[in-house]
Amino acid sequence: MIKIEWRDVLRHYLLVVAFCFAVAAVTTTIWPNKSYLNQLGYSLCIGSTIWAVIEFGRFPLRRADDPGGWPHGWRGFVLTVIGIVVGYYLGTTVGDRFFGGGANPPWIESQRDQRVSLMITVAAGLIGSYFFYSRGHRETLAARVNAAERDASEARLKLLETQLEPHMLFNTLANLRVLIATDPPRAIAMLDRLNNYLRATLSGSRVLAHPLAAEFERLSDYLELMAVRMGARLRFRLELPPELRELPVPPLILQPLVENSIRHGLEPKVEGGEIIVRAQKSSDGGQLLIEVCDTGVGIADAQLPAVDGNSSFGLAHVRERLATVYGSRGTLQLDALPAGGTRAILHIPLNA
Repeated sequence: MIKIEWRDVLRHYLLVVAFCFAVAAVTTTIWPNKSYLNQLGYSLCIGSTIWAVIEFGRFPLRRADDPGGWPHGWRGFVLTVIGIVVGYYLGTTVGDRFFGGGANPPWIESQRDQRVSLMITVAAGLIGSYFFYSRGHRETLAARVNAAERDASEARLKLLETQLEPHMLFNTLANLRVLIATDPPRAIAMLDRLNNYLRATLSGSRVLAHPLAAEFERLSDYLELMAVRMGARLRFRLELPPELRELPVPPLILQPLVENSIRHGLEPKVEGGEIIVRAQKSSDGGQLLIEVCDTGVGIADAQLPAVDGNSSFGLAHVRERLATVYGSRGTLQLDALPAGGTRAILHIPLNA
């Protein structure tokens, strides 16, 4: 079954009408003895007929690999020739009926005028056909480039995620090794948590985005795992409004920030502290803001440029993934809290 894209058909015809106005202006300079409106009528009749033959003739002739949906090679050339010939003679006949009253347009008084009229029709038909063909070809190439860039971005995101997961796993195994020597019961509990975490997060196929609720669930599993090792020194709270649960985010976008808070904020502090992760919309509603706050040792304002310059493995990957998915609209901001501790804020555009 032939599928016709009616929106494209209408857009093409509007361009043809505009082109007919220009052709009528040219013919008026050649045959000034007749009005512009009269010659515009003939131009519209001929141009519309050429357009209809080529526009609707291309659908049964085109192939899946034709650029922009236009017949390629000899098929496109034959269709253009048929369109011009049929358009000239049939369009002229229709024009005679409504605007002329004779066998030819009233300004054609000799064979020379008829040849000039035919040449103008051929030139206009070829120019119009080439315009639509080249335009469709450019759109097809642009679509292929966009698809290639999207595939490259997806491959890069998957690569970044495969780098983050072993990084987290190696850190956890290093902590587990310490607990085996110092506190075997807690080591067993941590091993059980790790087993559950890996089963929940690594058994499924990787995706490029998942609901924010799934990201918070994965983060909860990870924090429960870390709580086995740190005990009462780690407290955490996750705040996710119901209306934000289904918003798509890249997987593993929050865990590196929490790892960073634990490693550089809470672990150096004897009594530990609390991690709060909350999601909310920006005041203008155009961004999703996700805060990861800790009450750890904090970082001085003088240290922020160094930390903010991607010195951390996790922070570097978070920034790289944001840039890959959202471009310059996705950012990571680090702040030193006045009461101590650090806050990381993800800015994710909602209309991405």
